[in-house]
Amino acid sequence: AMAAGIAAGGGKPVYGVYSTFVQRTYDQIAQDLCINNSPATIVTFCGSVYGMNDVTHLGLYDIPMMANIPNLVYLAPTTKEEYLAMLDWSIEQNEYPVAIKLPGGSVISDGKEITKDFGDLNKYEVTQEGSKVAVIGLGTFYGLGKEVAGELKKVTGTDATVINPYYITGIDAELLEELKKDHDVVITLEDGILDGGFGEKIARFYGDSDMKVLNFGLKKEFLDRYDVAEVLKENHLTKEQIVKDVKNVL
Repeated sequence: AMAAGIAAGGGKPVYGVYSTFVQRTYDQIAQDLCINNSPATIVTFCGSVYGMNDVTHLGLYDIPMMANIPNLVYLAPTTKEEYLAMLDWSIEQNEYPVAIKLPGGSVISDGKEITKDFGDLNKYEVTQEGSKVAVIGLGTFYGLGKEVAGELKKVTGTDATVINPYYITGIDAELLEELKKDHDVVITLEDGILDGGFGEKIARFYGDSDMKVLNFGLKKEFLDRYDVAEVLKENHLTKEQIVKDVKNVL
């Protein structure tokens, strides 16, 4: 509420918060911030399977919760450089309330210069050109997406397209339409609950087409004191499991 007031008064607030505590202020984000389109920035931490694992402090529900509030732009960087570029853009712009979902686990630095205009909303980036299979890896799971593409090449000989979507709150309809020309399967990977999440937006887009869509993420449940490797395996989130599932539909 304070951030919304500062933004309404012409200030540039940046509110850093653990994902689990965003759940406690949903109404303020919607009513105080987004209805007024106030350009505050929210940075969410530990919204990840790699985050806190106490059942009362899980941060796994931020994508379905925040990605469906009107006016909010929710971004998912994959590296330190992308995060800092998104933060700079968010602070400089005056059009939208913005949230940035920090990657779970260690934040990777690749030294890449980011020139993207994040104000050109919902424009994804193709980082590897391919055909037949497209892998859309959101935020934390972009790295897993690259691993899946490598494993798919090794097992099937298929050169997959790899996509960094950046935007949790919207779809790149032009790019998704283009994929129909030479792709049969689209995979989505997200570090959060599948129900109401990012992948379902992609699946809905392809609902009236012949494109097969496989959504990978976490099932809706309350976890407590869990082992990350076990949870990933239970949810078919290893590269080997994902490639096996893809082979079954090719």
